[in-house]
Amino acid sequence: MRRFLLQRLLFSTLMMLITTAFIFAMSRAAGDPRYLYLTEYTTGEQWEAWGRTMGLDRPLVVQYWEWLVDALRLDFGDSLQQRRPAVELVLERAPATLRLAGASFIFAMVVAIPLGVLSAVKRGSIWDYLGRIFALTGQAMPGFWLGIVLIMFFSVQLGLLPTGRQGGLNSYILPMITLGWYPAAGMLRLTRSSMLEVLDAEFVKLARAKGVSRRAVIWKHVFRNALITPLTYASLLLAGFVTGAVITETVFSWPGLGRLGVQAVNNNDFPVMAAIVLMTAVVYVVANLAVDMLYAVVDPRIRYQ
Repeated sequence: MRRFLLQRLLFSTLMMLITTAFIFAMSRAAGDPRYLYLTEYTTGEQWEAWGRTMGLDRPLVVQYWEWLVDALRLDFGDSLQQRRPAVELVLERAPATLRLAGASFIFAMVVAIPLGVLSAVKRGSIWDYLGRIFALTGQAMPGFWLGIVLIMFFSVQLGLLPTGRQGGLNSYILPMITLGWYPAAGMLRLTRSSMLEVLDAEFVKLARAKGVSRRAVIWKHVFRNALITPLTYASLLLAGFVTGAVITETVFSWPGLGRLGVQAVNNNDFPVMAAIVLMTAVVYVVANLAVDMLYAVVDPRIRYQ
Protein backbone atom coordinates (compact mmCIF):
# COMPACT_ATOMS: atom_id res chain seq x y z
CA MET A 1 0.00 0.00 0.00
CA ARG A 2 2.78 2.43 0.94
CA ARG A 3 4.68 1.68 -2.28
CA PHE A 4 1.53 2.21 -4.34
CA LEU A 5 0.86 5.63 -2.77
CA LEU A 6 4.52 6.64 -3.08
CA GLN A 7 4.52 5.86 -6.80
CA ARG A 8 1.39 7.93 -7.32
CA LEU A 9 2.82 10.82 -5.30
CA LEU A 10 6.05 10.81 -7.33
CA PHE A 11 4.07 10.70 -10.58
CA SER A 12 1.94 13.66 -9.44
CA THR A 13 5.06 15.66 -8.55
CA LEU A 14 6.54 14.93 -11.99
CA MET A 15 3.32 16.07 -13.68
CA MET A 16 3.41 19.35 -11.76
CA LEU A 17 7.01 19.99 -12.83
CA ILE A 18 6.08 19.33 -16.46
CA THR A 19 3.12 21.69 -16.11
CA THR A 20 5.25 24.50 -14.68
CA ALA A 21 7.76 24.05 -17.52
CA PHE A 22 4.93 24.24 -20.06
CA ILE A 23 3.51 27.41 -18.48
CA PHE A 24 6.95 29.05 -18.49
CA ALA A 25 7.55 28.02 -22.10
CA MET A 26 4.22 29.52 -23.15
CA SER A 27 5.11 32.79 -21.43
CA ARG A 28 8.28 33.04 -23.48
CA ALA A 29 6.60 31.84 -26.69
CA ALA A 30 4.20 34.77 -26.44
CA GLY A 31 7.11 37.14 -27.07
CA ASP A 32 9.11 39.62 -25.07
CA PRO A 33 6.93 40.75 -22.13
CA ARG A 34 8.51 44.20 -22.26
CA TYR A 35 6.40 44.98 -25.34
CA LEU A 36 3.36 45.13 -23.05
CA TYR A 37 4.87 48.21 -21.36
CA LEU A 38 6.24 49.79 -24.52
CA THR A 39 5.07 53.31 -25.38
CA GLU A 40 6.31 56.01 -27.71
CA TYR A 41 8.16 57.59 -24.78
CA THR A 42 10.12 54.47 -23.81
CA THR A 43 13.87 54.97 -23.91
CA GLY A 44 16.61 52.42 -24.51
CA GLU A 45 17.70 52.71 -20.87
CA GLN A 46 14.18 51.91 -19.68
CA TRP A 47 14.04 48.93 -22.05
CA GLU A 48 17.28 47.50 -20.64
CA ALA A 49 16.19 48.23 -17.08
CA TRP A 50 12.96 46.29 -17.62
CA GLY A 51 14.99 43.39 -18.97
CA ARG A 52 17.17 43.30 -15.84
CA THR A 53 14.13 43.62 -13.57
CA MET A 54 12.33 40.75 -15.31
CA GLY A 55 15.48 38.63 -15.46
CA LEU A 56 15.46 38.50 -19.27
CA ASP A 57 19.24 39.01 -19.39
CA ARG A 58 19.81 35.60 -17.81
CA PRO A 59 19.84 32.13 -19.49
CA LEU A 60 16.43 30.48 -19.93
CA VAL A 61 17.25 27.72 -17.45
CA VAL A 62 18.05 30.30 -14.78
CA GLN A 63 14.87 32.24 -15.66
CA TYR A 64 12.79 29.09 -15.31
CA TRP A 65 14.35 28.22 -11.97
CA GLU A 66 13.74 31.71 -10.59
CA TRP A 67 10.16 31.67 -11.91
CA LEU A 68 9.57 28.24 -10.34
CA VAL A 69 10.91 29.38 -6.95
CA ASP A 70 8.67 32.44 -7.08
CA ALA A 71 5.68 30.28 -8.08
CA LEU A 72 6.27 27.99 -5.10
CA ARG A 73 6.09 31.11 -2.95
CA LEU A 74 2.88 32.09 -4.80
CA ASP A 75 4.62 35.09 -6.31
CA PHE A 76 3.56 35.43 -9.95
CA GLY A 77 4.23 39.14 -10.18
CA ASP A 78 1.77 42.00 -10.48
CA SER A 79 -1.21 42.05 -12.80
CA LEU A 80 -0.40 44.12 -15.87
CA GLN A 81 -3.95 45.47 -15.94
CA GLN A 82 -4.80 46.11 -12.28
CA ARG A 83 -1.27 46.63 -10.92
CA ARG A 84 -1.90 44.26 -8.02
CA PRO A 85 -0.29 40.92 -7.14
CA ALA A 86 -1.78 38.28 -9.44
CA VAL A 87 -2.19 35.78 -6.63
CA GLU A 88 -4.34 38.27 -4.70
CA LEU A 89 -6.74 38.56 -7.63
CA VAL A 90 -6.91 34.78 -7.97
CA LEU A 91 -7.50 34.23 -4.25
CA GLU A 92 -10.24 36.87 -4.28
CA ARG A 93 -12.12 35.14 -7.11
CA ALA A 94 -11.39 31.51 -6.17
CA PRO A 95 -13.98 31.17 -3.35
CA ALA A 96 -16.86 32.13 -5.67
CA THR A 97 -15.78 29.55 -8.27
CA LEU A 98 -15.14 26.85 -5.66
CA ARG A 99 -18.56 27.37 -4.08
CA LEU A 100 -20.27 27.17 -7.47
CA ALA A 101 -18.18 24.13 -8.44
CA GLY A 102 -18.98 22.39 -5.16
CA ALA A 103 -22.70 23.03 -5.52
CA SER A 104 -22.68 21.81 -9.13
CA PHE A 105 -20.70 18.70 -8.20
CA ILE A 106 -23.16 17.82 -5.43
CA PHE A 107 -26.07 18.39 -7.81
CA ALA A 108 -24.49 16.14 -10.45
CA MET A 109 -23.71 13.32 -8.00
CA VAL A 110 -27.02 13.44 -6.14
CA VAL A 111 -28.98 13.32 -9.40
CA ALA A 112 -26.81 11.09 -11.58
CA ILE A 113 -25.79 8.20 -9.32
CA PRO A 114 -29.23 7.29 -7.92
CA LEU A 115 -30.83 7.71 -11.36
CA GLY A 116 -28.07 5.65 -12.96
CA VAL A 117 -28.48 2.83 -10.44
CA LEU A 118 -32.28 2.95 -10.71
CA SER A 119 -32.12 2.99 -14.52
CA ALA A 120 -29.88 -0.10 -14.55
CA VAL A 121 -31.78 -2.05 -11.91
CA LYS A 122 -35.15 -1.32 -13.53
CA ARG A 123 -33.94 -1.70 -17.10
CA GLY A 124 -36.72 -1.19 -19.64
CA SER A 125 -39.08 0.47 -17.14
CA ILE A 126 -40.38 4.03 -17.07
CA TRP A 127 -37.52 4.95 -14.69
CA ASP A 128 -35.01 3.72 -17.24
CA TYR A 129 -36.58 5.82 -19.99
CA LEU A 130 -36.74 8.91 -17.77
CA GLY A 131 -33.08 8.51 -16.85
CA ARG A 132 -32.03 8.17 -20.47
CA ILE A 133 -34.15 11.19 -21.48
CA PHE A 134 -32.47 13.24 -18.73
CA ALA A 135 -29.03 12.13 -19.96
CA LEU A 136 -29.78 12.72 -23.63
CA THR A 137 -31.27 16.16 -22.96
CA GLY A 138 -28.36 17.21 -20.76
CA GLN A 139 -25.74 16.20 -23.30
CA ALA A 140 -27.61 17.80 -26.21
CA MET A 141 -28.06 21.28 -24.74
CA PRO A 142 -25.18 23.80 -24.93
CA GLY A 143 -24.39 25.34 -21.57
CA PHE A 144 -24.79 28.95 -22.64
CA TRP A 145 -28.19 28.22 -24.23
CA LEU A 146 -29.41 26.36 -21.14
CA GLY A 147 -28.35 29.23 -18.89
CA ILE A 148 -30.15 31.82 -21.02
CA VAL A 149 -33.32 29.69 -21.16
CA LEU A 150 -33.31 29.20 -17.38
CA ILE A 151 -32.89 32.94 -16.87
CA MET A 152 -35.71 33.75 -19.30
CA PHE A 153 -38.12 31.29 -17.68
CA PHE A 154 -37.38 31.37 -13.95
CA SER A 155 -36.09 34.95 -13.64
CA VAL A 156 -37.77 37.03 -16.33
CA GLN A 157 -41.11 35.22 -16.78
CA LEU A 158 -41.75 33.86 -13.28
CA GLY A 159 -39.53 36.20 -11.23
CA LEU A 160 -38.61 33.37 -8.85
CA LEU A 161 -34.81 33.43 -9.02
CA PRO A 162 -32.14 36.11 -9.57
CA THR A 163 -30.66 36.47 -13.03
CA GLY A 164 -27.08 36.33 -11.88
CA ARG A 165 -24.31 37.47 -9.59
CA GLN A 166 -23.39 35.82 -6.34
CA GLY A 167 -25.82 36.39 -3.49
CA GLY A 168 -27.98 34.19 -1.30
CA LEU A 169 -28.55 30.47 -1.70
CA ASN A 170 -31.18 31.04 -4.39
CA SER A 171 -28.55 32.70 -6.60
CA TYR A 172 -26.77 29.32 -6.88
CA ILE A 173 -29.71 27.38 -8.26
CA LEU A 174 -29.65 28.41 -11.91
CA PRO A 175 -25.82 28.45 -12.33
CA MET A 176 -25.62 25.12 -10.49
CA ILE A 177 -28.11 23.46 -12.87
CA THR A 178 -26.45 25.05 -15.91
CA LEU A 179 -22.98 23.89 -14.92
CA GLY A 180 -24.01 20.53 -13.50
CA TRP A 181 -26.57 19.13 -15.94
CA TYR A 182 -24.16 18.09 -18.70
CA PRO A 183 -21.73 16.32 -16.31
CA ALA A 184 -24.68 14.72 -14.51
CA ALA A 185 -25.87 13.32 -17.83
CA GLY A 186 -22.48 11.76 -18.52
CA MET A 187 -22.22 10.37 -14.99
CA LEU A 188 -25.73 8.87 -15.24
CA ARG A 189 -24.91 7.04 -18.47
CA LEU A 190 -21.59 5.84 -17.12
CA THR A 191 -23.12 4.60 -13.88
CA ARG A 192 -25.90 2.84 -15.75
CA SER A 193 -23.55 1.06 -18.16
CA SER A 194 -21.19 0.02 -15.34
CA MET A 195 -24.08 -1.30 -13.28
CA LEU A 196 -25.50 -3.26 -16.23
CA GLU A 197 -22.12 -4.83 -16.91
CA VAL A 198 -21.72 -6.01 -13.31
CA LEU A 199 -25.36 -7.12 -13.00
CA ASP A 200 -24.71 -9.69 -15.71
CA ALA A 201 -21.55 -11.02 -14.03
CA GLU A 202 -21.38 -14.62 -12.80
CA PHE A 203 -20.66 -13.74 -9.16
CA VAL A 204 -23.89 -11.70 -9.02
CA LYS A 205 -25.87 -14.65 -10.31
CA LEU A 206 -24.15 -16.84 -7.70
CA ALA A 207 -25.02 -14.40 -4.91
CA ARG A 208 -28.66 -14.42 -5.98
CA ALA A 209 -28.65 -18.23 -6.13
CA LYS A 210 -27.34 -18.34 -2.56
CA GLY A 211 -30.34 -16.32 -1.42
CA VAL A 212 -28.65 -12.98 -0.80
CA SER A 213 -31.22 -10.22 -0.54
CA ARG A 214 -31.81 -7.98 -3.56
CA ARG A 215 -30.71 -4.86 -1.68
CA ALA A 216 -27.45 -6.49 -0.57
CA VAL A 217 -26.73 -7.73 -4.10
CA ILE A 218 -27.26 -4.29 -5.60
CA TRP A 219 -25.42 -2.12 -3.07
CA LYS A 220 -22.81 -4.46 -1.61
CA HIS A 221 -21.82 -6.50 -4.65
CA VAL A 222 -22.91 -4.69 -7.82
CA PHE A 223 -22.57 -1.03 -6.89
CA ARG A 224 -19.16 -1.37 -5.25
CA ASN A 225 -17.70 -3.26 -8.22
CA ALA A 226 -19.26 -0.81 -10.69
CA LEU A 227 -17.93 2.21 -8.81
CA ILE A 228 -14.38 2.38 -10.19
CA THR A 229 -15.18 3.82 -13.63
CA PRO A 230 -17.64 6.46 -12.35
CA LEU A 231 -15.12 7.32 -9.63
CA THR A 232 -12.54 8.25 -12.25
CA TYR A 233 -15.07 10.39 -14.08
CA ALA A 234 -16.12 12.05 -10.81
CA SER A 235 -12.56 13.20 -10.09
CA LEU A 236 -12.28 14.78 -13.52
CA LEU A 237 -15.69 16.38 -13.04
CA LEU A 238 -14.68 18.00 -9.79
CA ALA A 239 -11.59 19.51 -11.38
CA GLY A 240 -13.50 20.33 -14.56
CA PHE A 241 -16.11 22.30 -12.62
CA VAL A 242 -13.33 24.63 -11.42
CA THR A 243 -11.80 25.10 -14.87
CA GLY A 244 -14.91 24.79 -17.03
CA ALA A 245 -17.08 27.43 -15.41
CA VAL A 246 -16.09 30.14 -17.89
CA ILE A 247 -19.33 30.08 -19.90
CA THR A 248 -21.55 29.75 -16.85
CA GLU A 249 -19.80 32.56 -15.01
CA THR A 250 -20.06 34.77 -18.08
CA VAL A 251 -23.79 34.11 -18.56
CA PHE A 252 -24.62 34.70 -14.91
CA SER A 253 -22.04 37.47 -14.29
CA TRP A 254 -20.50 35.29 -11.61
CA PRO A 255 -17.39 36.89 -10.03
CA GLY A 256 -15.16 33.82 -10.29
CA LEU A 257 -11.96 32.57 -11.88
CA GLY A 258 -13.65 31.98 -15.23
CA ARG A 259 -14.45 35.64 -15.78
CA LEU A 260 -11.06 36.66 -14.40
CA GLY A 261 -9.37 34.32 -16.88
CA VAL A 262 -11.31 35.75 -19.82
CA GLN A 263 -10.37 39.27 -18.77
CA ALA A 264 -6.70 38.25 -18.39
CA VAL A 265 -6.64 36.72 -21.88
CA ASN A 266 -8.25 39.79 -23.44
CA ASN A 267 -5.72 42.06 -21.71
CA ASN A 268 -2.64 39.83 -22.28
CA ASP A 269 -2.24 39.77 -18.51
CA PHE A 270 0.17 36.84 -18.30
CA PRO A 271 0.89 36.88 -14.53
CA VAL A 272 -2.82 36.39 -13.83
CA MET A 273 -3.15 33.73 -16.54
CA ALA A 274 -0.14 31.84 -15.16
CA ALA A 275 -1.57 31.90 -11.63
CA ILE A 276 -4.95 30.61 -12.82
CA VAL A 277 -3.47 27.87 -15.02
CA LEU A 278 -1.14 26.65 -12.29
CA MET A 279 -3.94 26.64 -9.73
CA THR A 280 -6.21 24.59 -11.99
CA ALA A 281 -3.34 22.20 -12.73
CA VAL A 282 -2.90 21.66 -8.99
CA VAL A 283 -6.63 20.91 -8.69
CA TYR A 284 -6.43 18.30 -11.47
CA VAL A 285 -3.32 16.62 -10.03
CA VAL A 286 -4.70 16.53 -6.48
CA ALA A 287 -8.04 15.19 -7.70
CA ASN A 288 -6.35 12.38 -9.64
CA LEU A 289 -4.10 11.57 -6.68
CA ALA A 290 -7.14 11.35 -4.40
CA VAL A 291 -8.85 9.00 -6.86
CA ASP A 292 -5.76 6.77 -7.00
CA MET A 293 -5.93 6.49 -3.22
CA LEU A 294 -9.64 5.73 -3.34
CA TYR A 295 -8.95 3.01 -5.91
CA ALA A 296 -6.84 1.17 -3.36
CA VAL A 297 -9.74 1.34 -0.89
CA VAL A 298 -12.48 0.32 -3.32
CA ASP A 299 -10.47 -2.47 -4.98
CA PRO A 300 -7.51 -3.74 -2.84
CA ARG A 301 -6.17 -5.68 -5.85
CA ILE A 302 -5.05 -2.40 -7.47
CA ARG A 303 -2.51 -1.60 -4.77
CA TYR A 304 -0.55 -4.77 -5.56
CA GLN A 305 -0.35 -4.22 -9.31
